Amino acid sequence: MKHSTRWLGTLAALAAASALALTGCTATGTTDDSGGATGDGALTDVTLQLQWVAQAQFAGYYAAVDQGYYEDEGLNVTIMEGGPDIVPQDVLASGDVDYAISWVPKVLGSIEQGANITDVAQIFERSATTQISFKDKGVESPAALKGKNVGSWGYGNEWELFAGMQKEGVEIGDISLIQQAFDMTGFLAGDIDAAQAMTYNEYAQVLETVNPATGELYQPDDLNVIDWNDVGTAMLQDAIWANTDKLASDEDYADTTVKFIKASIRGWIYAAENPEDAAAIVTANGSALGESHQLWMTNEVNKLIWPSTNGVGLIDEAAWKNTVDIALNTKNETGATIITTDPPETAYSNEYVQQALDELTEEGIDVNGADFEPIEVTLKEGGN
Repeated sequence: MKHSTRWLGTLAALAAASALALTGCTATGTTDDSGGATGDGALTDVTLQLQWVAQAQFAGYYAAVDQGYYEDEGLNVTIMEGGPDIVPQDVLASGDVDYAISWVPKVLGSIEQGANITDVAQIFERSATTQISFKDKGVESPAALKGKNVGSWGYGNEWELFAGMQKEGVEIGDISLIQQAFDMTGFLAGDIDAAQAMTYNEYAQVLETVNPATGELYQPDDLNVIDWNDVGTAMLQDAIWANTDKLASDEDYADTTVKFIKASIRGWIYAAENPEDAAAIVTANGSALGESHQLWMTNEVNKLIWPSTNGVGLIDEAAWKNTVDIALNTKNETGATIITTDPPETAYSNEYVQQALDELTEEGIDVNGADFEPIEVTLKEGGN
């Protein structure tokens, strides 16, 4: 396996080296139907469901496979891509995978509907969702959205926007809500005054586009950005989810959960230390994104994780409460909220991630990354 060390600590090197794709190296031995190892030297098979297709949003998991961090923990991990018709938490709740990546507000609704799953590691500490507009629209705050054509993807991505608006006295009826495609075409055409954009994706799509007025790429100075972290309505996003019943009843699964989190954190450490290499690993695993866009995404996702206030993956009680409060009290265009009652105590647990963090710390690994510095990425036209 390949290992890299720099700013976050020392990781032990292994003797063998090999290139990995979606699945970790396979040792001798077999596994039983529950995924437990049955022979000497065998690896425990684990399947991870992503919430979207292969891209650097998930760079840490791909890096953990590629660098052998999962195998170090005795795991043989297969990564399943997501897509528009795949709901990761439902796939997990049905027992078809061992772990899943999804946003907390989306899963809270599923839990209320009966999905018995637990947030065991909150990988993204900060939200990446923004609302962007060209400077001439004068939209510098949620209050200024009143009377504007406001884009949203829907599908559970709209709640930070609605919460931010309602916090500043703007109701959904005060705007023209536009069903936004999963690109920036409508925004660039002028049909949308303020568009939804992830810092690691759609925001970059605008900066990869030629401004017809100048003949050069659009620049950050051309845009106003409403950041929900600054407004106070940010909601927790990418987390690792596990099966609640199995955590309580299956000691092997609980142990595997700690190992999976530990190796995943090492993968995210690798992505922070080696963003160029991490981006290349994702590309090698089938991502169709251009080189500069993939690197931009890696760098921006790292900013959502590092530096970590309490250790990567530890679920902050105040951030969780804020997400739940928004889910309970923010209404959409139909008057509905994400959830109607408080989620059960089993909706999240720090037990497994804390154990993983303790083990990493004992091994001399910095799990906070206080010295993290993002790199400078130059976007090219079309993200190439």
